[in-house]
Amino acid sequence: MPKFIFDVDGTLTPSRQRIDKKFAVWFSRFCEDNTVYVVTGSDRDKTIEQLGEFIYHKCATVYQCSGNDVWVGDRQIRTSNWKLPNIAKQFLINVLYESGFADRTGNHIEERPGMVNFSILGRGATKTQRHDYVLWDKKINERSKIATSFNIMFPTLQASVAGETGIDISPKGSDKSQIIEDFYPNDGDIYFFGDKCDIGGNDHSIALALDERCGIVHHVKDWNETWKILKEI
Repeated sequence: MPKFIFDVDGTLTPSRQRIDKKFAVWFSRFCEDNTVYVVTGSDRDKTIEQLGEFIYHKCATVYQCSGNDVWVGDRQIRTSNWKLPNIAKQFLINVLYESGFADRTGNHIEERPGMVNFSILGRGATKTQRHDYVLWDKKINERSKIATSFNIMFPTLQASVAGETGIDISPKGSDKSQIIEDFYPNDGDIYFFGDKCDIGGNDHSIALALDERCGIVHHVKDWNETWKILKEI
């Protein structure tokens, strides 16, 4: 039987928002008829907020925080106690200070199990502020530049562009690709859906790992494309 692995932000939902109501009804039935897994950089509370309790509990496993905090329903299977080194945290504080983007909304360095999410804009932004930062980032490619500099400075860690405004940071090998060890060897096809599969994106490592093992990767632009592809499978 095939297995389906999904990113959340930009793949099943608009970034940082709840799943579309019509898609939620359709996808909940899909979860009942298929073996579904979720892997996201977000924590458990945020994922439940985005997908809803029903869909969350229909998933075979949910890999929170890029696979560093693993849940089956209400049962935590494993978690990481890794913390960002102080020298790396200071690097991010300096980058925050030096950014030319004006808005600051707080919670710029959010520590999660086994990883950190860094955002110049901050986690408290409104939709308008997020939209403004997305335009800024597209214009000057700020997040990609920060991630590249971070990776040069800290070769044992890995920074990758995530969502619309963030950068995910974790020890090398503790990104989304780590979950693949739970799937191989297997008897069925594995499908992965993600919106950040390009080099530097936080879906790239898992997409690459699956490519190497003959998995089927769908690099989607948004949840609408995910839905369209699923209906055709």
